Amino acid sequence: MERIYEIGLVSVITPVYNAEKVLERTLKSIINQTYKHIEIILVDDCSSDNSRMIIEKYKITHPEIVYYCQSTNQGAGAARNKALELAKGQFVAFLDADDLWKEDKLEKQIQLLIFLQKYVK
Repeated sequence: MERIYEIGLVSVITPVYNAEKVLERTLKSIINQTYKHIEIILVDDCSSDNSRMIIEKYKITHPEIVYYCQSTNQGAGAARNKALELAKGQFVAFLDADDLWKEDKLEKQIQLLIFLQKYVK
């Protein structure tokens, strides 16, 4: 069965493992993007710190957050693959839990992709 994706939606995929010290900054850098048509998919790879509590706090005010907790620790690759299964976006962007984006990162990339679609067939 072919998957149907939401046009224009960017699925931001972030694997999470014991990231409580940096996770809040990372989430803010996603939430503060100038391009707003996003879903934030966080796959927790069995963190033993407060990562889950931070995510749950943000989910209250940010319904675009999709949270999934792995049943066993499987590594970042498996967490990314699970997030891809959950993704509904036409586009996918990967961001590790300890990385940050400039506010216009997604907007610039989407503008470029739309421009290229017109000229590359």
